[in-house]
Amino acid sequence: MLKIEQYNTKYINDAIEIWNDIVEDGVAFPQMELLNPQTGDEFFKSQPFTGIAVDTDSGEVVGLYILHPNNVGRCGHISNASYAVKKNKRGQHIGEFLVKDCLAKAKEIGFRILQFNAVVATNTSALKLYKKLGFTQLGVIPKGFLLKNGSYEDIIPHYIEL
Repeated sequence: MLKIEQYNTKYINDAIEIWNDIVEDGVAFPQMELLNPQTGDEFFKSQPFTGIAVDTDSGEVVGLYILHPNNVGRCGHISNASYAVKKNKRGQHIGEFLVKDCLAKAKEIGFRILQFNAVVATNTSALKLYKKLGFTQLGVIPKGFLLKNGSYEDIIPHYIEL
């Protein structure tokens, strides 16, 4: 069974490992710089909410998400999020658990929309999940994502009203 806990420093090593694995793969997150204990702690604490998915049986951290505003002012009601699942735990519906928790947390915080700016077209599992959960695709931005290998891939923005 999984539960979401709010990030605190006791999770720093697990959170950085999971996050950096995705950054190093270079096929999903826009970030190019790896986190270290100082930058990671600052990054995760700076979000309005960072959720840590913990397996209640083993105590293992299996994933996380960050939730934050997508914009400011008159568009400050729109949130954005990123999700990360531990490599050896993928395919176990942890991502779905993270997204569903994030939707509830975003609404609780007071956001009215959750928008994803850069879902990479090759991230078929995310695309399938977002469709299943009722997100709307906003079109395609051709070659909007720079892959680690130097080539470009399309991105597909999504949103859902909360």
